[in-house]
Amino acid sequence: MRRKNRTWLIIVAILVILGLSMASSYNKLVSLSESVDAQWGQVENQLQARYDKIPNIVNTVKGYASHEKEVFESIADARARLAGAKSVNEQVEAANEMETALARLLVVVEKYPDLKADQQFNQLIFEISGTENRIAVERMRYNEAVRDYNSKAKKFPTVFIANMFGFETRTYFEAAKGAEVAPKVEF
Repeated sequence: MRRKNRTWLIIVAILVILGLSMASSYNKLVSLSESVDAQWGQVENQLQARYDKIPNIVNTVKGYASHEKEVFESIADARARLAGAKSVNEQVEAANEMETALARLLVVVEKYPDLKADQQFNQLIFEISGTENRIAVERMRYNEAVRDYNSKAKKFPTVFIANMFGFETRTYFEAAKGAEVAPKVEF
Protein backbone atom coordinates (compact mmCIF):
# COMPACT_ATOMS: atom_id res chain seq x y z
CA MET A 1 0.00 0.00 0.00
CA ARG A 2 2.76 2.45 0.89
CA ARG A 3 4.64 1.59 -2.28
CA LYS A 4 1.52 2.25 -4.37
CA ASN A 5 1.04 5.68 -2.72
CA ARG A 6 4.66 6.54 -3.29
CA THR A 7 4.34 5.63 -7.01
CA TRP A 8 1.27 7.84 -7.36
CA LEU A 9 3.04 10.67 -5.58
CA ILE A 10 5.97 10.42 -8.00
CA ILE A 11 3.62 10.36 -11.00
CA VAL A 12 1.69 13.36 -9.70
CA ALA A 13 4.94 15.24 -9.00
CA ILE A 14 6.20 14.55 -12.53
CA LEU A 15 2.88 15.70 -14.01
CA VAL A 16 2.95 18.88 -11.93
CA ILE A 17 6.52 19.62 -13.01
CA LEU A 18 5.63 19.01 -16.67
CA GLY A 19 2.52 21.17 -16.35
CA LEU A 20 4.45 24.02 -14.76
CA SER A 21 7.15 23.73 -17.42
CA MET A 22 4.54 23.85 -20.19
CA ALA A 23 2.80 26.83 -18.60
CA SER A 24 6.10 28.64 -18.23
CA SER A 25 7.05 28.01 -21.87
CA TYR A 26 3.60 29.05 -23.06
CA ASN A 27 3.69 32.26 -21.01
CA LYS A 28 7.17 33.10 -22.30
CA LEU A 29 5.98 32.63 -25.91
CA VAL A 30 2.99 34.88 -25.25
CA SER A 31 5.25 37.51 -23.72
CA LEU A 32 7.73 37.40 -26.62
CA SER A 33 4.90 37.47 -29.16
CA GLU A 34 3.50 40.58 -27.50
CA SER A 35 6.97 42.15 -27.60
CA VAL A 36 7.14 41.53 -31.35
CA ASP A 37 3.68 43.08 -31.82
CA ALA A 38 4.57 46.09 -29.68
CA GLN A 39 7.80 46.62 -31.55
CA TRP A 40 6.00 46.37 -34.88
CA GLY A 41 3.66 49.10 -33.59
CA GLN A 42 6.72 51.32 -33.12
CA VAL A 43 7.82 50.62 -36.69
CA GLU A 44 4.33 51.52 -37.88
CA ASN A 45 4.44 54.79 -35.92
CA GLN A 46 7.60 55.83 -37.71
CA LEU A 47 6.31 54.66 -41.09
CA GLN A 48 3.23 56.80 -40.48
CA ALA A 49 5.42 59.80 -39.65
CA ARG A 50 7.23 59.29 -42.94
CA TYR A 51 3.92 58.82 -44.74
CA ASP A 52 2.63 62.11 -43.32
CA LYS A 53 5.73 64.10 -44.33
CA ILE A 54 6.07 62.79 -47.88
CA PRO A 55 3.41 65.05 -49.48
CA ASN A 56 5.13 68.15 -48.09
CA ILE A 57 8.50 67.29 -49.51
CA VAL A 58 7.05 66.15 -52.83
CA ASN A 59 5.11 69.40 -53.22
CA THR A 60 8.20 71.43 -52.39
CA VAL A 61 10.29 69.55 -54.94
CA LYS A 62 7.50 69.74 -57.53
CA GLY A 63 7.80 73.50 -57.50
CA TYR A 64 11.39 73.23 -58.66
CA ALA A 65 11.26 70.08 -60.73
CA SER A 66 7.79 69.91 -62.21
CA HIS A 67 8.92 67.70 -65.12
CA GLU A 68 10.11 64.83 -62.86
CA LYS A 69 6.74 63.13 -63.16
CA GLU A 70 7.95 59.52 -62.92
CA VAL A 71 9.64 60.08 -59.57
CA PHE A 72 6.56 61.76 -58.11
CA GLU A 73 4.31 58.99 -59.41
CA SER A 74 6.51 56.29 -57.87
CA ILE A 75 6.32 58.07 -54.51
CA ALA A 76 2.56 58.42 -54.78
CA ASP A 77 2.20 54.74 -55.71
CA ALA A 78 4.44 53.62 -52.84
CA ARG A 79 2.54 55.85 -50.42
CA ALA A 80 -0.79 54.39 -51.59
CA ARG A 81 0.52 50.84 -51.19
CA LEU A 82 1.71 51.65 -47.68
CA ALA A 83 -1.69 53.08 -46.79
CA GLY A 84 -3.47 50.01 -48.16
CA ALA A 85 -1.15 47.36 -46.72
CA LYS A 86 -3.02 44.90 -44.56
CA SER A 87 -0.34 42.48 -43.32
CA VAL A 88 3.13 42.95 -41.89
CA ASN A 89 4.64 41.52 -45.08
CA GLU A 90 2.65 43.95 -47.25
CA GLN A 91 3.73 46.84 -45.02
CA VAL A 92 7.38 45.78 -45.23
CA GLU A 93 7.17 45.56 -49.03
CA ALA A 94 5.46 48.95 -49.30
CA ALA A 95 7.97 50.55 -46.91
CA ASN A 96 10.83 49.21 -49.01
CA GLU A 97 9.21 50.66 -52.15
CA MET A 98 8.88 54.00 -50.37
CA GLU A 99 12.58 53.95 -49.46
CA THR A 100 13.52 53.31 -53.08
CA ALA A 101 11.24 56.10 -54.28
CA LEU A 102 12.66 58.54 -51.71
CA ALA A 103 16.19 57.66 -52.77
CA ARG A 104 15.28 58.48 -56.36
CA LEU A 105 13.75 61.77 -55.19
CA LEU A 106 16.98 62.70 -53.45
CA VAL A 107 18.88 62.00 -56.67
CA VAL A 108 16.53 64.44 -58.43
CA VAL A 109 17.15 67.02 -55.72
CA GLU A 110 20.88 66.93 -56.48
CA LYS A 111 20.08 68.33 -59.94
CA TYR A 112 18.44 71.47 -58.50
CA PRO A 113 20.91 73.57 -56.47
CA ASP A 114 18.31 76.30 -55.84
CA LEU A 115 16.07 73.73 -54.20
CA LYS A 116 18.82 72.71 -51.77
CA ALA A 117 19.07 76.35 -50.68
CA ASP A 118 15.35 76.59 -49.87
CA GLN A 119 14.84 76.74 -46.08
CA GLN A 120 11.49 74.91 -46.13
CA PHE A 121 13.01 72.13 -48.21
CA ASN A 122 16.00 71.85 -45.88
CA GLN A 123 13.70 71.58 -42.86
CA LEU A 124 11.68 68.84 -44.57
CA ILE A 125 14.82 66.94 -45.53
CA PHE A 126 16.03 67.24 -41.94
CA GLU A 127 12.70 65.88 -40.64
CA ILE A 128 12.64 63.03 -43.15
CA SER A 129 16.26 62.18 -42.38
CA GLY A 130 15.40 61.99 -38.68
CA THR A 131 12.34 59.88 -39.44
CA GLU A 132 14.41 57.52 -41.59
CA ASN A 133 16.89 57.13 -38.73
CA ARG A 134 14.06 56.40 -36.28
CA ILE A 135 12.61 53.86 -38.73
CA ALA A 136 16.02 52.16 -38.95
CA VAL A 137 16.25 51.98 -35.15
CA GLU A 138 12.71 50.63 -34.78
CA ARG A 139 13.30 48.09 -37.56
CA MET A 140 16.41 46.92 -35.72
CA ARG A 141 14.47 46.62 -32.46
CA TYR A 142 11.65 44.79 -34.24
CA ASN A 143 14.11 42.33 -35.76
CA GLU A 144 15.69 41.78 -32.33
CA ALA A 145 12.24 41.02 -30.87
CA VAL A 146 11.53 38.64 -33.78
CA ARG A 147 14.89 36.94 -33.22
CA ASP A 148 14.17 36.44 -29.51
CA TYR A 149 10.68 35.11 -30.22
CA ASN A 150 11.73 32.83 -33.09
CA SER A 151 14.68 31.47 -31.07
CA LYS A 152 12.42 30.59 -28.16
CA ALA A 153 9.74 29.09 -30.42
CA LYS A 154 12.28 26.85 -32.17
CA LYS A 155 14.17 25.60 -29.11
CA PHE A 156 13.56 22.26 -27.47
CA PRO A 157 11.21 21.61 -25.67
CA THR A 158 9.35 24.88 -26.32
CA VAL A 159 8.98 23.96 -29.99
CA PHE A 160 6.34 21.39 -28.96
CA ILE A 161 4.33 23.97 -27.02
CA ALA A 162 4.68 26.46 -29.90
CA ASN A 163 3.38 23.91 -32.39
CA MET A 164 0.63 22.72 -30.06
CA PHE A 165 -0.73 26.25 -29.50
CA GLY A 166 -0.13 27.64 -33.00
CA PHE A 167 2.78 29.98 -32.30
CA GLU A 168 4.32 30.48 -35.73
CA THR A 169 7.69 32.06 -36.42
CA ARG A 170 7.65 35.73 -37.39
CA THR A 171 9.13 37.39 -40.45
CA TYR A 172 12.10 39.72 -40.22
CA PHE A 173 11.94 43.21 -41.70
CA GLU A 174 14.52 42.95 -44.48
CA ALA A 175 15.86 45.50 -46.88
CA ALA A 176 14.35 45.55 -50.34
CA LYS A 177 16.12 43.65 -53.08
CA GLY A 178 18.63 45.93 -54.74
CA ALA A 179 18.86 48.26 -51.72
CA GLU A 180 22.62 47.83 -51.74
CA VAL A 181 22.80 49.59 -55.13
CA ALA A 182 22.37 53.35 -55.32
CA PRO A 183 19.34 54.32 -57.42
CA LYS A 184 19.89 55.86 -60.85
CA VAL A 185 17.67 58.52 -62.28
CA GLU A 186 18.16 59.20 -65.95
CA PHE A 187 16.62 61.94 -68.04
